[in-house]
Amino acid sequence: MNGEERRKKILNILSSAKSPVAGVKLAKDLDVSRQVIVQDIALLRANGTAIFSTNRGYLIQESKEFSRVLKVVHSDDEVEEELSTIVDAGGHVRDVFVYHKVYGVLRADMNIKSRRDIKNYLEEISSGKSSLLKNVTSGYHYHTILADSEDILDAIQDELQQKGFLAKLQDYEPVDFWGQEEKS
Repeated sequence: MNGEERRKKILNILSSAKSPVAGVKLAKDLDVSRQVIVQDIALLRANGTAIFSTNRGYLIQESKEFSRVLKVVHSDDEVEEELSTIVDAGGHVRDVFVYHKVYGVLRADMNIKSRRDIKNYLEEISSGKSSLLKNVTSGYHYHTILADSEDILDAIQDELQQKGFLAKLQDYEPVDFWGQEEKS
């Protein structure tokens, strides 16, 4: 087995393991020295795999990210409050999009994770001649929200509902915009 095949096996072993896997065990299972495993782990890390060393062995930290599409409506003056509600609760605003009856889905990346991102976004909008995408559909728009758990997404949705920002889907709107169900 060559080095690339061995590193794939290491990834498979670590990905399926429920607890850390000792380097000695990896070396024995793959019939190589412990030093070869150390070098393979270094190469895997250099290629972007999040492998952590513990006192009991190696493990891959899976970063699970949950997403939900929410339909919202608000005035231009409430953009900062809407976005702050999302990021303050632990959310990340991936994008904004509208569903136009004639043009279909019009989408723009936002990548807003912090109040600083919100400030920069609002400065960009106010310094140009462009207006908010939501204004082509009378304020109605959607955000794909990312978070570390469904509980965080539930909390964001509840808070947006309490503030009156969530909007009801209409019969003509598709529910599955990007291959996922909307939950509002």
